Amino acid sequence: MPQSSGVPSEGPMRIHKFLAQAGVCSRREAERLVASGSVMINGKLAVTGQPVDPAVDTVICEGQHIKPLGRTVVLMMNKPRGYLCTNDDSHGGQTVFDMVPPEYGKLRLFCVGRLDKDSEGLLILTNDGELANKVMHPSGGVIKRYEIILNRDYDPTLTPRLLKGAVEEGEHLRFKKVIRHPDNAAHLEIHLDQGRKREIRRLFEIFGFHVKTLRRFQIGGLVIRKMPLGDCRPLSRKEIDSLFEN
Repeated sequence: MPQSSGVPSEGPMRIHKFLAQAGVCSRREAERLVASGSVMINGKLAVTGQPVDPAVDTVICEGQHIKPLGRTVVLMMNKPRGYLCTNDDSHGGQTVFDMVPPEYGKLRLFCVGRLDKDSEGLLILTNDGELANKVMHPSGGVIKRYEIILNRDYDPTLTPRLLKGAVEEGEHLRFKKVIRHPDNAAHLEIHLDQGRKREIRRLFEIFGFHVKTLRRFQIGGLVIRKMPLGDCRPLSRKEIDSLFEN
């Protein structure tokens, strides 16, 4: 029989919500972990939607005992090119977590909306899975803004097709908005309201373009401004709230 951990609890909740609140990952990733058989509750494989009481039940995720989160942290980073957005050091190379200040090194941080190795700009790192879900899920309506440079000039007549999008590998890739720079036809601003992997690069590749540079400069109302590349700092309460202001 599971024993009480002595940890204050808000009562039973779905397993994916608990994993997110515990800072393991976002809700979406938690659902994938459960479906893949990586989560156990009281010694048995968890199933999607299963309730768990953090004060009573023992939860193991990928071999680690997961306890309710004590301290939540939200960091802002200006990611340089050449760094991976991963906690897994088996890939080799440098990761964004190499640039996290040492006082946050023992926290289970993860990226809110990854940037690929060749991209740079605004990156949020946190151990708050609930916040991550609100920022990244399309239902939250949070707009992410990017500036990109293509390998050739962009024809604005293509915009309706990019807004409609295309399906690749079962995923609907689409843009929310496309703005062409008035002085450079290959320089665009792209708005997204969802978080597909490498969505901008993949969609442009479908239409015969190559994205030479990609930089995210804004999430919701939070703008990176003149933050030096590689810098990382905690967000204020006001800045966290601004993530949900478009």
